[in-house]
Amino acid sequence: MTVAMRPDIQESSEEKAGWNAIRLLSWPFAQLGRSVISWINNSGAAAIFLLLAALKIFRPRQLMKITQQIYYIGARSTMIIMLVGLFTGMVLGLQSYHALVQVGAEGALGTLVALSLIRELGPVLTAIMITARAGSAITAQIGIERISEQIDALDTMHIDPLRYLISPRIAAAIISFPVLTALFDLIGILGSYISGVLIMGANAGTFFHRVQSSVEMSDVNEGFIKAIVFAVIVSTVCCYQGYFAHMRPDSHGAKAVGLSTTSAVVLSCVLILVSDYVVTSLLI
Repeated sequence: MTVAMRPDIQESSEEKAGWNAIRLLSWPFAQLGRSVISWINNSGAAAIFLLLAALKIFRPRQLMKITQQIYYIGARSTMIIMLVGLFTGMVLGLQSYHALVQVGAEGALGTLVALSLIRELGPVLTAIMITARAGSAITAQIGIERISEQIDALDTMHIDPLRYLISPRIAAAIISFPVLTALFDLIGILGSYISGVLIMGANAGTFFHRVQSSVEMSDVNEGFIKAIVFAVIVSTVCCYQGYFAHMRPDSHGAKAVGLSTTSAVVLSCVLILVSDYVVTSLLI
């Protein structure tokens, strides 16, 4: 004998199937919403983190700590900046010469090289190189101090961790980035001279005349503004990732420090390129 299904049980099954279908369809949007909300929360927390640290830069007895960080972030990055700047300039000079010769405008080599380096390549590549060398080390160092409870010990001794650890690094980055950007530009122009003039045979007088006549103070200022913006971004992201390494939901301990360091480098590089476009759009 066949027993008919009760109407309430049948409706309940249909409702469950409908809710399951709705959950399945809405799952991608829910994940996207969670990611956006998490990104907004982290951005707001990082902005507050930067503001609090920046306000403590001008506290007493900060000069010695800032000087030490300038040496660590700036002076120890000099050789890699010079090396990358030299070969970037050489490649730029070589490629630009071949392109300009095809249209009979090899005399504009100095203009193309100087403006490309001073306005774009200098600030961007300098920031990326400092992020790779110093930014990753900053994140790892602060992260290790966090998971080993050294930062908690500073709180216990009534020493402000932001003033002691973060503020000197932000100030040192703001000072070091423009100086290293200027060094990158100079070495890059020298590298372009070596490849374009000494190797490819472009006219040396025309090259330096075009460099001098085409570069205006507004171009130099644009490069320095970008360098300062990149300094704030890199120092904030790297310090923030290390300072809150213990709060990562996906890991803890040494693994959290490694993941925070990776996130800091990747996020800094992405934000450097995004902010470069934004600043260029505002200044052009």
